Amino acid sequence: MAQRPLILVTNDDGITAPGIRTLIKVMNGIGDVVVVAPDSPQSAMGHAITINSTLHLEKVVIDGNQPEYSCSGTPADCVKLAVNEILDRRPDICVSGINHGSNSSINVIYSGTMSAALEAGIEGIPAIGFSLLDYSWGANFEHCKAFVETITKEVLKNSLPDGVVLNVNIPNLKAHEIKGIKVCRQARANWKEEFDKRTNPMGREYYWLTGKFVNMDHGEDTDEWALANGYVSVVPVQFDLTAHHTIQNLNTWNLNQNDH
Repeated sequence: MAQRPLILVTNDDGITAPGIRTLIKVMNGIGDVVVVAPDSPQSAMGHAITINSTLHLEKVVIDGNQPEYSCSGTPADCVKLAVNEILDRRPDICVSGINHGSNSSINVIYSGTMSAALEAGIEGIPAIGFSLLDYSWGANFEHCKAFVETITKEVLKNSLPDGVVLNVNIPNLKAHEIKGIKVCRQARANWKEEFDKRTNPMGREYYWLTGKFVNMDHGEDTDEWALANGYVSVVPVQFDLTAHHTIQNLNTWNLNQNDH
């Protein structure tokens, strides 16, 4: 009998979040699950790692029989600890999420969910970050299950190119309203930040970050288009940030002149 795949599950909303509990249930039907996730919400932590303080792991029982560890660190810390300290073999896949809220377009840069997946990719582990376009703690993840299962099984079957992980976003629609899955590129969009400046009772000024999301990209091959039109978006992303297309041009600059 073939060995069941070993699946590492993590997230950035915390180990008790409904999104990760749903993801664990789906993964238990696919393979042997080990959970290593933050002990508290770590949203928008990006690829932060803990270097100036200690890290703590606690084995916990929440639901089901899978091994679970609550970690005091960031999502990236969770993956590092799982690979180096907890697992006795390299996982066949790492799945992160299901995030409460979108990680499409530029949000991938800030996302703790995706940074966990990218950290797994750096370790050479096929990885997927899953997100639902509903920020509420009480979000309904039922319609996500079939898409999560399908995409995970396809990655296990086909693997992924070295250095590539998948960023999967699921629209907040009823199951029958979702038209299917589209492989996309990341839309060119960003946040137009605003800071709400206030003064506390002691007279000290402080700021609340606010703003709005601005999509400048009108292409019909982007994640934002897919999500707005009722599709699950799948974007292959990479942690090699080199702008390869501009290397040749930079080499025409007179960078080696001696100014002394």
